[in-house]
Amino acid sequence: MSLMRIRKPKTRKGKQILLAREPQLIESTRTMLFLDGRKCGGDVKSCMRDLQQLRKPLVKVLNRNNDITPFDDPSSLEFLTMKNDCALFAFGSTSKKRPNNLILGRIFENEILDMIELGIKQYTSMSEFKTEKIGTNVKPCLIFNGPRWNQTEELRRLRNLLIDTFHKDKVDAIRLQGIEHVISFTCTEDLSILMRSYKIMLKKSGQKTPRIELVEIGPSADLSIRRTKIASEDLYKQARKQPKQLQPKKKKNLTYDELGNTHGRVHLGKQNVTKIQTRRVKGLKKTPEEKRESRQKKKDLIKAAARELLKNTE
Repeated sequence: MSLMRIRKPKTRKGKQILLAREPQLIESTRTMLFLDGRKCGGDVKSCMRDLQQLRKPLVKVLNRNNDITPFDDPSSLEFLTMKNDCALFAFGSTSKKRPNNLILGRIFENEILDMIELGIKQYTSMSEFKTEKIGTNVKPCLIFNGPRWNQTEELRRLRNLLIDTFHKDKVDAIRLQGIEHVISFTCTEDLSILMRSYKIMLKKSGQKTPRIELVEIGPSADLSIRRTKIASEDLYKQARKQPKQLQPKKKKNLTYDELGNTHGRVHLGKQNVTKIQTRRVKGLKKTPEEKRESRQKKKDLIKAAARELLKNTE
């Protein structure tokens, strides 16, 4: 049995590279690797070109053709993703058996976690839409139409994979004018995926809220699911696990409703309402009857205290 050799860095730069590849408390944004198979052209080539445009600048492109079959032997693909430090990949190929083939996948611990093969039945590139395009570094708003996305585990993983594919930097807040791009995914009855891309136009409505119009800017694709390779439930749960340092601390007596509003419960001791300092207004002044009652109570308290003193002296 041969022992595994641990390669130690010889230079300072090599050490920094290895430290950057180790698990981080806050991971950087994911980079996507685009590579071609033995044969790649037509709709697959234009589709990958448009995906690169939507994903920029978090992309790395390999221009050479690669003799790789990811579903049969993924070792070469795993090596290329590790070498280029990419957590996502898109592999395009075409053949007589599987024409216009697009494989989307992601990596966990230098191994393939999920991988789904999509067939492009119809495709219209962005260049064919003669409309005004959006700029780079624009986060798209993803919409998944249809109830079928929750029916099978493959469709649930595909939805999650598409979210990772178009996800960019994490932001805490966004303004209304910052939402410019919408990508819609519709799952039909025959399990076809219809991908449409729109630009959001804010028009005058005569009110405070603007009128919204959608203009299709491409790409437009009709996809079909061919082969899938998804991770087991335990491995998928491990990949989604967050470190304890980043988990939100539980606070007592706090609840959150469906709209995200925070409701808190405060426990107070017994309070004497009559001693609370209030604003001195006419409506809160004591009436003559209340003043007489308070004077009578004071007199009664004084008499009771005097009786107690007399009893003690006797």
